[in-house]
Amino acid sequence: MAVSSSVQPPFLSYLLHLNSSNNLNSSRPNLSLFGVTSRIANRRRPSLIAFSSKSNNALSTDQKREFLERYGLNPDELLSKPSPKGKRRKELQKTGKVKQVPLEEPRPPRETHRLLQVLGGTARRKKLISPKGMDVRPMMEVVKGATFDILQAAGGCPASLRPGLWLDLYSGTGSVGIEALSRGCSKVHFVEMDPWVVSDVLRPNLEWTGFLDASVIHTVRVENFLERADRFEGTAGPFDYVSVTPPYTEVDYAVLMDQISKSSLVGEDTFIVVEYPLRASMLDSCGCLIKIADRRFGRTHLAIYGPKWAQKKRKSEKSGR
Repeated sequence: MAVSSSVQPPFLSYLLHLNSSNNLNSSRPNLSLFGVTSRIANRRRPSLIAFSSKSNNALSTDQKREFLERYGLNPDELLSKPSPKGKRRKELQKTGKVKQVPLEEPRPPRETHRLLQVLGGTARRKKLISPKGMDVRPMMEVVKGATFDILQAAGGCPASLRPGLWLDLYSGTGSVGIEALSRGCSKVHFVEMDPWVVSDVLRPNLEWTGFLDASVIHTVRVENFLERADRFEGTAGPFDYVSVTPPYTEVDYAVLMDQISKSSLVGEDTFIVVEYPLRASMLDSCGCLIKIADRRFGRTHLAIYGPKWAQKKRKSEKSGR
């Protein structure tokens, strides 16, 4: 009796082939697999495969398990074969040839120290926190002192700063904005993208100097702040002062100054303070503002832009001395 190809399941030919390959040396086939009488016990299994027909209809996993159980086979042994990649990986792990990815060493905690101080005004000589290392590079005190001397003279009040709103971009420690508050500025908006600097340096400095209530902190990138300035609290109109003290190697000054000049945060009476490196060059104007000062302090340059009337006041101040 031969098994007809018309009644043989499509998956059976694969199972028979697999089972026959595991029992080639066996003289008698497994009768429970075929469910036929003992008269075909001596017939070789390959003859059954010859009558099977191929089918393009794929079987699901559940159907395969059902066929395996129907013909007395263990589906767990035949269907759950490890992949060659898995076997290769286990062999490499045993021999110790697996490529080990080195673990990154944890970064040491960031530390702070008190080296900066407020130079003038109500908070004069108060020490400020600054990070150790070069992650944040505050404006040098000699540059900061010269900046406020120029602004006070240009504003017509050499003893103090003309009241107004200050925007401190790349604020870091907040040294520039705090100096402005100490010298008479009414409110300062600080823009700093590093959350650790904001929580562990900037905010403690504002609390220590007593200027937290007169401050607004924006933890965001300066580029994003300038693009969406109207969405932030208290930035509806132009500022009276804008300080720009970015990390030298991380900005394109031409692009940055162009973005600032076109921003609604800058008005006709705004003063802009820019600290820039020796290799950079600054234009003689920034939007409607003109350059009223350009000073060099070693490798650091300081440019100040302002309205035309401020330049006239500064010239008259110099001539009166």
